[in-house]
Amino acid sequence: VQLQASGGGLVQAGGSLRLSCLGSVRTFSRYVVGWFRQAPGKEREFVATISWSISGTYYTESVKGRFTISRDNAKNTVYLQMNSLKPEDTAVYYCAASLDGSITAAPGAYSYWGQGTQVTVSS
Repeated sequence: VQLQASGGGLVQAGGSLRLSCLGSVRTFSRYVVGWFRQAPGKEREFVATISWSISGTYYTESVKGRFTISRDNAKNTVYLQMNSLKPEDTAVYYCAASLDGSITAAPGAYSYWGQGTQVTVSS
């Protein structure tokens, strides 16, 4: 599967952005999809993930209550709604997919990665 991430941009602190991850296959609904981010000089870190059945989601602590991951399987798309953005959220955001079946924060569990979209939050 190929993944296309979009929706990044420049926003002021406190603002919102919605990222989208479009999957290239009709069976995209069977994939666990995660969002990760990488800031300059830092390692890639987990942000959120959603199960194929939609019922399971998991977030890193720093985004709980501000970010929401969701998916529209009819559109082969997973979203990351980001509210109350902070300068420390600035990073390149990547979506990734796995057929493993279990939601996980481990980047090594994801076999497919998109190209990334830049999110910049100004103070």
